[in-house]
Amino acid sequence: MKYIFNFPDIGEGLEEGTIVEWLVKKGQKVEAGDLLVTMETDKVVAEIPSPKSGTISALFGKEGESIRVGDALVEIEIEGVAGEEAVKEVEKGSDLEAVKEEGAGVVGTLEIAGNSAVLSGSTEGISEIEAIKDTTKKKILATPVARAMAKDMGVDINQVQGTGPAGRVTKDDVLQHAENSTKSTGTVSQNTPAAESKLVEVEPLSQMRKTIAKNMIRSKHNAAHMSLFDDVEISELDRVRKQYKERYTGEGIKLTYLAFIVKAVTYALKKHKALNSEMDTENDKMLYKKYYNIGLAVDTEKGLVVPVIRNADKLSIREIALEIQTISEKAREGKLSMDNFKDGTFTITSYGSIGGKYAVPVINYPQAAILGIGRISKQAVVKNDQLDIGLVLPLSLTVDHRIVDGGEVSRFMNTVMGYLADPVTLIMD
Repeated sequence: MKYIFNFPDIGEGLEEGTIVEWLVKKGQKVEAGDLLVTMETDKVVAEIPSPKSGTISALFGKEGESIRVGDALVEIEIEGVAGEEAVKEVEKGSDLEAVKEEGAGVVGTLEIAGNSAVLSGSTEGISEIEAIKDTTKKKILATPVARAMAKDMGVDINQVQGTGPAGRVTKDDVLQHAENSTKSTGTVSQNTPAAESKLVEVEPLSQMRKTIAKNMIRSKHNAAHMSLFDDVEISELDRVRKQYKERYTGEGIKLTYLAFIVKAVTYALKKHKALNSEMDTENDKMLYKKYYNIGLAVDTEKGLVVPVIRNADKLSIREIALEIQTISEKAREGKLSMDNFKDGTFTITSYGSIGGKYAVPVINYPQAAILGIGRISKQAVVKNDQLDIGLVLPLSLTVDHRIVDGGEVSRFMNTVMGYLADPVTLIMD
C-alpha cells in the first residue's frame, strides 16, 4: 500500500514550513525513524523522521517551497498491504477539502490527508485527484510560493500548466509560463522576472521573517506601548566585570555586561511584579508570574530570535554568562529547539554592540515589558560634586501601559539602575 505522511505540527501553533533539504529520494528504502527532510519553521530548522518503514514513492514539494501543516509531505510504499484493505484504509483516514484563498485572485484546492491515509497500490490515488478536478472544475492545485509569485507577476495561475505532483503548479511552472508568454508577444512586462532582475531583487519571505512580521503587528495592535529612557553610570560594574573576566575566561566562559543586566532585571522583577505579568482580557484577569524566564533577542543571519534563559533568578552570574553564550551560539548556528523559546516572562534586547544609544523596543507580546540596551560610551559625569569621566549605559524600557502605570515604570527602572551602579550584590549571589 501507499502511505501518505503529512507535514506534522512540530511546534505550538505552527501553520507552515519551508523545505530546506530533502534527505531521501524517490525509490529509496527507509526505516521508521530515518530522517526524511529538513524543514524551516518560524523559529527552528528541524529534521522530520519517517513514521513508517518502506520505499519512498513520491516527494511532495521542492527545496525552497513552503507547505502547510497537514499537506502531503512524502508517499511511502509499504509492503504487505494491498487491494481492498488499502482502499478501506484510505476511506477511513483521508479527507479532501476545497479551500478558497481570499484576496489571491485564484481558487485552489488543498488536499488534507488524515494521519493514517493510504492509497491503493493499483490506483495511486488518481481516482481521488480526478474526483477533485470534477467537483471543483476551475479550481487548481498550486504551492503557496507559486500562488504568491503568480499574483506579484500578474500571471493568471489558472492558465499555468502544472508539472508537480497531481498536476500541482510550482514556482518553476509560473516562471516558465511567463517566459513563454513573453516570447509569444515579443514584449516584456514590467512585472516579468527579466524586468524585475534589473531593478528589484526578489526573494521569497522566509518562515522566520513571516513570523517576525506577524508578531510585531500583533504586539502593536494588542498592547499600549509606552517607553522610558534613562542612563546609568557603570564604572564600578566595569571594574567588577574585569576582575572576574579573566577567571571565567579560563573556564571557557565569556563574561559580558549582559549577564549582570539579566541578573539585575530578575531582582527588579521580584520587587515590581507588574512587569513580570500578563493580562488575560478574555477572562478579565491579571497573571502575575512567580518564575523569571528572561528572553534574549539574538540577531542572526536569518532574522531575530528570542530564546529564553529559564529561572534566571536562581542562576549565578557565572551560570547566566554560560547560558547567554550557549543560546547565542545555538541561535546563530540554527540549532535551537522549540523548548528554547517557551514561557518567556520578560525580554531584553541588546543593540548597543552594533550601534545606537536609544530605541523604542516592541514588546514581545503578551509579555508586559522589554528592556533595550544601548551602546556604552565614556562621558563626562558628576561624582561627589566633581566632574569626572565615567562609563554610561543607555537604557530604553517599553511597557504595556494597560498593565504598568508610569510611576511603576520609573520605580522599576530605578531599581535596575541601582543594581547596575552597585553590582557587588549581583556577583555575590
